[in-house]
Amino acid sequence: MPASGVDAAAKGVKLERYASGGAAMLLRRAASGKIVSASSNLLFRATVLATLALVFLFTLHYPSLLSRSFHLSSAGGGDGSGGSRHSAASHRSLLMSSSAAGSYGGAAWEKEVRRSARPTRDGGISVLVTGAAGFVGAHCSLALRARGDGVLGLDNFNSYYDPSLKRARQRLLESRGVVVLDADINDGLLLEKLFDVAAFTHVLHLAAQAGVRYAMEAPQTYVASNVAGLVSVLEVAAKHADPQPAVVWASSSSVYGLNTDAPFSEDHRTDRPASLYAATKKAGEAIAHAYNHIYGLSITGLRFFTVYGPWGRPDMAYFFFARSIVAGEPITLFRAADGADARRDFTYIDDVVKGCLGALDTAGKSTGSRSGKKTGPAPLRVYNLGNTSPVPVTRMVAILEKLLGKKANKRIVTMPSNGDVPFTHANVSHAAHDFGYRPTTSLEAGLRHFVDWFVQYYKLDVKIAKGARAAADKPAKKKKAAAAMSASS
Repeated sequence: MPASGVDAAAKGVKLERYASGGAAMLLRRAASGKIVSASSNLLFRATVLATLALVFLFTLHYPSLLSRSFHLSSAGGGDGSGGSRHSAASHRSLLMSSSAAGSYGGAAWEKEVRRSARPTRDGGISVLVTGAAGFVGAHCSLALRARGDGVLGLDNFNSYYDPSLKRARQRLLESRGVVVLDADINDGLLLEKLFDVAAFTHVLHLAAQAGVRYAMEAPQTYVASNVAGLVSVLEVAAKHADPQPAVVWASSSSVYGLNTDAPFSEDHRTDRPASLYAATKKAGEAIAHAYNHIYGLSITGLRFFTVYGPWGRPDMAYFFFARSIVAGEPITLFRAADGADARRDFTYIDDVVKGCLGALDTAGKSTGSRSGKKTGPAPLRVYNLGNTSPVPVTRMVAILEKLLGKKANKRIVTMPSNGDVPFTHANVSHAAHDFGYRPTTSLEAGLRHFVDWFVQYYKLDVKIAKGARAAADKPAKKKKAAAAMSASS
């Protein structure tokens, strides 16, 4: 065969192989494309289904964060204050109102809101109090009303601790002419409606998810209430209220975290929180700074130090210690790793209320407007409200034992790493200078007032020891005499 024939044949074989190989490659590509297309389609469907499932679950558990679902003719949500242990099933009640059937709106409702918010004295202020059925909120609302200020309360009556205690506080407030709405601070439309109906000069924002240890069980509730809730209140105050109110809100001594300098001063570092609760309160202080800077809101943060007294929170140590002592149940006391007793700067509720009212009275005006323009810088303040005298928790238990006439069954353990700190100690010099804050109630006198209320409220068959009562009276009388002398001089 000639060479040219051989070359032609070889080329033919190569072309045939190339053609068959190309066809096979095309087939493989087509098959691969179908597989990728099918996989992409399947992945897309799975993603959509997963997204819908997450949205459904989030809506089910946290509706107040996804929707401003307030209708003027129907329901409200809820946020308030509150602690012990709860199951995951109770999370919804921590974020929304326990009553979904409440009716807000209409002429009669607006008239009642205006009546409650209207001051009864010349020069009185009008205050929207969030968390009004909580411990501090109820006491502040009563004090404001007693001096002739207008007060409208808002609370969610959640189940963090026994809601019946909050309802009892609500009834007490209503008997003094203060309306407390069952509603949610994350409900922006409701807040806007309230500012349309009543001209609030101040907001006392005390609604929060309280408790250091519970944050380890339900962290989302702390973010929803302490961060999102604060933003909700500041948003309406900054962008909807006209004129803007001054805002006083509850931060916490917990922001000092791992700080070891004592006594704790507002000038000390607060960038090392020891719990999520503390972190949300520190975040709140940063958020307050932003709203003050951008919108000209007058904002005052108050760092409370272990507040106690009548109508208190059942999750606080003094309260559940008293219950356990009466019931003969053991109590657990913590000691630091070095063996020292845990110490707290216990602050009586009446002293804290004086501090809150002092902060309201000296808050200064906001400088912003609905248009977003501000005329100048507005006050931005933060204060400690404490007793300035740290006391070992064991001493507090000893006082309760005397008052209740019964020994506690004590179990002493090393403090776990769950967010608690070994001691707190307040420096209140800034509050003393700016609005005359001076705590005057000794722990003995304050606990006696608490036990009197505790025994009466729960209808206990307990006789308060006379010796303990007399001993508690002496420091209080001395302090009252000293206060009277300083006032007259």
